[in-house]
Order: sequence, then C-alpha cells, then structure tokens
Amino acid sequence: MLNFRNMNMLFISLLLLIVAAEIVYDVPYYVYIVLPGVYLLLLSYGCYYVGSNFFIPVICSAQTGKKVIALSFDDGPTTENTLQILQILKDVNAEAAFFCIGSRIAQNKAILKQAYDEGHLIGNHTFSHHFWFDMFSAKKMLADMQMMDEATNSVIGKMPKLFRPPYGVTNPNLKKAIIKGNYIPVGWSMRSMDTVIKDEKKLLNKVISKIKPGAVFLFHDTSDATVAVLPAIIKHIKASGYEILRLDKMLNLQAYA
Repeated sequence: MLNFRNMNMLFISLLLLIVAAEIVYDVPYYVYIVLPGVYLLLLSYGCYYVGSNFFIPVICSAQTGKKVIALSFDDGPTTENTLQILQILKDVNAEAAFFCIGSRIAQNKAILKQAYDEGHLIGNHTFSHHFWFDMFSAKKMLADMQMMDEATNSVIGKMPKLFRPPYGVTNPNLKKAIIKGNYIPVGWSMRSMDTVIKDEKKLLNKVISKIKPGAVFLFHDTSDATVAVLPAIIKHIKASGYEILRLDKMLNLQAYA
C-alpha cells in the first residue's frame, strides 16, 4: 500500500537511479521536472483524500456484508438545523454521529446536551475549524483539538475520542497530534457535498445512489438542503432494507476517552 513513508523511499531510490544514469547516459532535463511533479501530485492525493490512509489509517467504513449504514453530521451544533435534524432522527428512532466544532458549543450547550441525551455520538471536529488548520504545527493542532474536548466535557461530562479532520485533510503534523492525543481518526465513504449542492433533488439522488453495506454518510448541520431531504433519505434507506446504526457501534469503536 502506498503511504507517505513508502513514497519517500520510492522517490529517493528513483532520484538516485537517475543521478547514477546521468553519469553514463544523457538523461533528458524534463525527467527532473516530471519526477517532483508526480511526487507533488501523489502528496496532494494523500493529503486531501481522507480514505487514502497515506499518513495515518483513517476509518471510513465498516467491512461488512450486512445492510447497515451510519449517518454523520459535521460543523454543528447550530441553533436551527441541528434541532431540526435531531427531531427528524427522533421521529424515526435513528442514532447518528455529530462531529462538532468546539467554538460553537458555548452558545448551543442545550442542543449539544440534547443530542447526547437522545443517544447520539458527539465527536471532535476541532475547536476552531480554522481554514488553515492543516498548516498548524502538531502542538497547535493538538491544543485546538483538546479545547474542543474540554468544551464538550463541560456539557456532557465526556471527552470525545473519535476525531474527524477539518475538510478531511491529513498530514504528518496531524498524525502526530492524533497519536499524542490518543484519538481515533474517522472519515466517511460517502461525501454528500451538501455544502455545495443546493438542489434538493440532486442531493437526494446523489446520496441514495451511494447506499451500500457499511457506508458512512457525511452531511453538515449547516446545510438547509440536508434538513429538507433527510426524511426522504432515511425513508429510502429503510425501504432498501438497511438499518441505521450509530457510527461507533457499526465500526466497533470506543466513542469516549
């Protein structure tokens, strides 16, 4: 499997071979352009595709033939949408995972407590969800993640163990922070793109076309379109013979430290 360590070893070996070949042959100049170009492309793939396991293994689905799926919601809690999502889930007796942003908890403590009390999982999605979070040092990343833990603990009395990287971006610094903080990184296998897709019918069709055993669905509390189509999505999931399980239960993970 290609990962950061293996890729570096491979490209160092290739570079040494090219340098050695230069002594005997006239190696075209463009080889020295193509090689780092390919390296950067693979590095970008590893950073931005959460399921690549390039820097650290990230759990994105359950390896099962059973007709089970998990629903997850990022970026909450929000005043309106999270409450509506909670009511939809309550109406169908379904549990979900909420990967929350710590800075949004102070003004929405009651909503977070309600989500927890109604049986939903609370996961860590950092405190700041800063646009440049992936450029932070490992120390700064960990401090941000631990701030989210404390904000959650002050409301539900539990410290999240499951962590979802902002934007799904991973890198060596985040790997260090995850390991030092003893988190379990969790991604997704179906990205709804509900922060981009505003057409409700298009969003519904995209989601239901990706239903398969062990899938982890990614939605956002901030998306009005998700709130609008969630009942239809759940209805289709159940009509297809699938059971909705809480993410940690489906993946057999420890939810809290």
